[in-house]
Amino acid sequence: MRAGLAARARRRLPGVASVALVVLVMVVLFGPVLMLALFSFNDSSIISLPWEGFTMRWYEEAWNAGQARDAVLNSLLVAAVVATASLVLGTLAAWGLTRLRFAGRGLAAGLHGSVLVVPWLIIGVAGLIFFSELGVSLSLQTVGLMQLVVTFPLVVAIVSAGLVRFSRSQEEAAIDLGASQAQMLRHVVLPQIAPSLAAAGIFAFAWSFNNFEISFFTGGFDQTFPVWVFSILRQSENLPVVNAASTVIALAQVLAVFGAWLAIKRLSRRGGSGGNEAISELMTGAVR
Repeated sequence: MRAGLAARARRRLPGVASVALVVLVMVVLFGPVLMLALFSFNDSSIISLPWEGFTMRWYEEAWNAGQARDAVLNSLLVAAVVATASLVLGTLAAWGLTRLRFAGRGLAAGLHGSVLVVPWLIIGVAGLIFFSELGVSLSLQTVGLMQLVVTFPLVVAIVSAGLVRFSRSQEEAAIDLGASQAQMLRHVVLPQIAPSLAAAGIFAFAWSFNNFEISFFTGGFDQTFPVWVFSILRQSENLPVVNAASTVIALAQVLAVFGAWLAIKRLSRRGGSGGNEAISELMTGAVR
């Protein structure tokens, strides 16, 4: 009897350990965010227990703060431009690195990857020195340009991984059946790498929106949301307002990532047969 119970416990141990590990990771990742959201409804400027009462006034103050709205809009604008530019340029670079053979290909791939291991603080300081030497005024344009430097290699890495996993035989079949390069890219390649493109776009937007180091050194008088949070936290009484604004931003990002995840799942299902369906259509057209 005892031997049977011990054997059953050993069989269940990996499952229990896996669940415990997942719970621990979730608490570490989302515990601080949940605490931030919890105290954003506390009627006190001090983060402490017990509560002094439930209130929504911190959200009202955050909404009425003109600098907060401007900072969020600046971050959204920069992130949208940086994500779009990174996605276009990164996809083109990934295509060249994975589909073309040229001298220095390994060096070019290494240079793209090396940017990912350089701390953002160093890139921000380097950008400040660079623009100062050129006499360029710091603004949202300089923030976007320097953020493009760090997000572009990320897109290259993600899209390259999708292209490497994609069999080139389907591309060759489409070309053999009379498809042009543009038709092959549109009907065969893009459906296959659509999940990689979606994931790259999500990461690029999130990296740009949440970036502080580069925005702080190269933004000048134009504040993004992370820089605004840093500046307003110099006064402790503003902490509840930051909690409220950050809670709304965090909730919006979670919903956006969840929606993107559902879209990626749908794209993955379509992408599995997208290339074969496109080749079948091309074959049908060739027969006709």
